[in-house]
Amino acid sequence: MSATTVQWQQAIITRADRERMNSHRGVTIWFTGLSGSGKSTLAAATEKVLFDFGHHTYTLDGDNIRHGLNKDLGFSFVDRVENIRRIAEVARLFRDAGIINMTAFISPHRKDRLAARAMAGVGTFIEVFVDCPIEVCEQRDPKGIYKKVRAGLITGFTGITCPYEPPESPEIHLRTDQMTILQSVNLIIDYLARHRLISLRLGRG
Repeated sequence: MSATTVQWQQAIITRADRERMNSHRGVTIWFTGLSGSGKSTLAAATEKVLFDFGHHTYTLDGDNIRHGLNKDLGFSFVDRVENIRRIAEVARLFRDAGIINMTAFISPHRKDRLAARAMAGVGTFIEVFVDCPIEVCEQRDPKGIYKKVRAGLITGFTGITCPYEPPESPEIHLRTDQMTILQSVNLIIDYLARHRLISLRLGRG
């Protein structure tokens, strides 16, 4: 079978149909920032609030994805680019399913994040810059990675031996060295509500 025989199949049930049933848009909330900045914590906390409102959600976490979908990838420049490309494709599928999906990846390269954004419709890719000084991230060091980097056990580490390209105009900019988790999540929920991407009137119970 050649590539020319592969054709995109249009579904009978459309994204708009799913969004109407869910009473919210299919949206990607793309958390980006240094290791230890709080991406996974904020993604989980945001999903909990959205879920409690009755929304359909899922979180794609960097470590979890590398246990399955991307377990064949290493940490070379090429593999890191492919890692984010695959995540962007999965996020697109979740949006098409009408699901609010959170992605928590360092995603250090601006070009890769722009490519992920280009796959989304207008207003349905929400870039959240989880901004935290590397000194604070290193003090937190929840996985003990920074210690290994400083000991020379890990090379090619973003923020120390490899550059991180911060977003130039993210939808949401969070200073997690100055803000609590609750304050950060409230800003995200407020953004989604103001842009009519979610409803705060569903609820569970």
